[in-house]
Amino acid sequence: MAVRQEQMVLTAAQQWRRKSLAALGRSVLLLVTSIAALSVLAIIVFIARDALPFFRLRGFEEFFTTSGWYPSQDPPQFGALPIFIGSALVTAGAALVAVPLGVAAAVCLSDVLPFSVRQVVKPVVEMLAAIPSVAYGFFALVVLAPWMQTHGADSGTNALNVSIILGVMALPTVVSVSEDALQAAGRELREGSYALGATRAETLLRVIIPAASSGILAAVLLGIMRALGETMVVWMASGNAAQIPTPWYNLLQPVRTLTATIAGDMGEADHVTGSARYHVLFAMGLCLLLFCFTCNVISEQIVARQRRRLQGR
Repeated sequence: MAVRQEQMVLTAAQQWRRKSLAALGRSVLLLVTSIAALSVLAIIVFIARDALPFFRLRGFEEFFTTSGWYPSQDPPQFGALPIFIGSALVTAGAALVAVPLGVAAAVCLSDVLPFSVRQVVKPVVEMLAAIPSVAYGFFALVVLAPWMQTHGADSGTNALNVSIILGVMALPTVVSVSEDALQAAGRELREGSYALGATRAETLLRVIIPAASSGILAAVLLGIMRALGETMVVWMASGNAAQIPTPWYNLLQPVRTLTATIAGDMGEADHVTGSARYHVLFAMGLCLLLFCFTCNVISEQIVARQRRRLQGR
C-alpha cells in the first residue's frame, strides 16, 4: 500500500501564499474587532458634540445642583437634580430586587437543583428577557399600580412600581451570567471542599461563591446597566414627575428618570435651531454614557484585583 509523502519543504510561491493568507486573516480579524471600538468612539463623539454647547451656554451649576426642570418656560430652567435622583432611586430599587433573587436562583441552578430540573428552569428564566418592555409597562400600569393604590400609595405610578418591574427585567441577565460563573468554578473545587469535610452550605458560601465572585460581580453590573438604560417601562409607570421625593428615599412617590426624559422631550426639542432644550438632552445622554463607562472601569479593576488575590492564595 502506497503511503502519501507530505511535502516537507515549501516552495517560495507556497510560502508567499501562506504568509499572504495569514496576513489577510489577521487584517480581517483586526477590522472586525475594531468595528465595536470605533462604533463606541463614534457614539461618544456624536453625543459629546451636541452636549458640550449646553454646558458652554448654561454652565454646570444649574444642571447638576438646581431642582427646577421647566424647559418650556420663558426663561427655561434646566435643573436636572431631581431627574438624577429619580434615576438613582429606580436603579437602586431594581438592584435590591434583582441581585439577591438572581444570585440565589443562580446558586440553586448551579448546585442545588437536579440537572433535569435545571434544564427546564433556566430556559424559562431566560425567556423573561424575550418579553417586550412595553408588555412589562402594561403590567405595571394595569396590575401593580392599582394594587399599590389600594394598599396605601398615593399614586400607583411611582418609583417602587418601576423598581419591581426593572428588577424582574434584569433577573435573566443576573441569573444567566452568575450561573455560568458558578459552573466555571469547576467540579474539582467542590469535591476538594467536600473531601476536607465541608458541608454543602459551607462549600457554597466559603468556596464556590468567592471563587466565582468576579463573574457574579459582572452579572450584577450588567443587571444594573440593564435597569439604568431601560426607557419604556419607566416612561409608562414612573409617574414622570421631575421632583425630589420627600424624604429623598421614598419610593412611593412619582419620579422621573434620565432615559424617560430623553425619550419624552426629544420630540418637542427644536433640533433645527439647536436650542438649549435640545442640547440638554444630549447632556443627559453624555452623563449616562460616562456613568456606564465609569462602572465598567471600576468593575474591571475589582475583577482584576480579585483574580490576583485568588492566584496569590
